[in-house]
Amino acid sequence: MKLLGLDTSNYTTSCALLDTATHSITQKKQLLPVPEGQAGLRQSDAVFHHTRQLPELMEALSAEADLSGLSAVGVSAAPRGEAGSYMPCFLAGHGAARMLAAAQRIPLCVTSHQMGHILAALWSADCLSWLDLTHAPFLAFHVSGGTTDLLRCTPDRDAVLRIEPVASSLDLKAGQAVDRTGLMLGLRFPCGAALEELAVQSDTDAEMRVTLKDGCCSLSGLQNQCETMLKKGAPHADIARYCLNSVGAAVEAMTRDAAKKNGNPAVIYAGGVLSDRLIQTRLRKLPLETAFAEPAFSCDNAAGVSVYAAVKEAGTWQF
Repeated sequence: MKLLGLDTSNYTTSCALLDTATHSITQKKQLLPVPEGQAGLRQSDAVFHHTRQLPELMEALSAEADLSGLSAVGVSAAPRGEAGSYMPCFLAGHGAARMLAAAQRIPLCVTSHQMGHILAALWSADCLSWLDLTHAPFLAFHVSGGTTDLLRCTPDRDAVLRIEPVASSLDLKAGQAVDRTGLMLGLRFPCGAALEELAVQSDTDAEMRVTLKDGCCSLSGLQNQCETMLKKGAPHADIARYCLNSVGAAVEAMTRDAAKKNGNPAVIYAGGVLSDRLIQTRLRKLPLETAFAEPAFSCDNAAGVSVYAAVKEAGTWQF
């Protein structure tokens, strides 16, 4: 089978082709152009840029991979799979996918951006077996610009995964903390990769004190603390390291709390923030079965959406 995936998130335009014959994914993606000094785009601007970028990326994908004979088209149509979840930027990808599926008379497999992140992580970590109906429920972290979500995922015949919220950030999201700290330090949005490059120049182990409420963290104080450090003249590298140390501490605390309450299940980490190697190094030390998305499959991408289409069409994760 050949499965095409499309994803038009608040950060990135992406398309991907999963070829089950070669068990390979070819993907093309491009960040949305955010003016220097700004932390994101208005939704109307995001839709406009997706409309411009998606055809170019599809042409680039077609030049590298054979798109003939598609079995299905997968697309993310909303941030989450829950009722009422909506963001206009996903209309660009959803509309294009509907047209492709109708023109080719092939199935359209609609899912959420969150599902795509989890499946991309499982694919890249060689953990698709976790989708087996006999596999125990597992925990999944989705940590990006708009989310700091800890989820309980149960393999499901119809939905692929039944995703239930376990915990989240009560205020500022981890990606927002990273981007706001980065902008404060003069970095360009999105700031994650550049902030990590800056952070590795520091060896400070300082971090904020993490307090959970019903398993949920609070990150609003992190931005304030970084601002205070900057005003006091702290080295930029130390501020960057403090920010990432603190995000790692929050994710670790949430993981430990949820694992204790859920019988120490396996945990998969997905989302752009969790592609940070400093945070991953910390989480790998947890006394749990953990898996991480590779960087190319951790940030926003359409790969997981193509995996979703493959599972739906094959009726199994073994393809």
